[in-house]
Parts: sequence; C-alpha cells; structure tokens
Amino acid sequence: MLKLFNTLSHKKEKFIPINSNKISMYVCGPTVYNDIHIGNARSIVVFDVLFRLLKELYPEVVYVRNITDVDDKIIVKAKSYTNQ
Repeated sequence: MLKLFNTLSHKKEKFIPINSNKISMYVCGPTVYNDIHIGNARSIVVFDVLFRLLKELYPEVVYVRNITDVDDKIIVKAKSYTNQ
C-alpha cells in the first residue's frame, strides 16, 4: 500500500488511483532562465523516484513533464546573450 503526504490535510493518506491499470502523472518542469541550481533538480529527482515506485506497483504509468514556459524573464535573458 502506497501512502502519500497530502499537503491539504497535513496527513499521510492511502493512494487510491482513479484507474489502477493506468496511472497518469503530470509534473510541471522547471522554468530555467538562469544557471541551474539544486531547486531545479529537486522536483526532477522527487518525481522520478515516485514514477519508478509507481511502475513497480501498477501495470502502466504515463509520466508527462513540461520543460519550461517561455515568459518575459526567459526572453530578456535570451536577448542578453545575443548582445554579448
């Protein structure tokens, strides 16, 4: 049995999937517009570990992660490189 910490209830709760034959997870990836740091790596490592655990417990796991949202900070940073 897998239990996860629910930040809303502040309790560990049993993970009950909507469909136990196919688990889907979507994770927002980092918006990297400067040098990478440990905060960028944290979510990558945490959700990779969760994905691997779910693969051991369920027959199919779909893991989707975006890489970045292009926003004003990224555009400004990219332009600064072209001016060097």
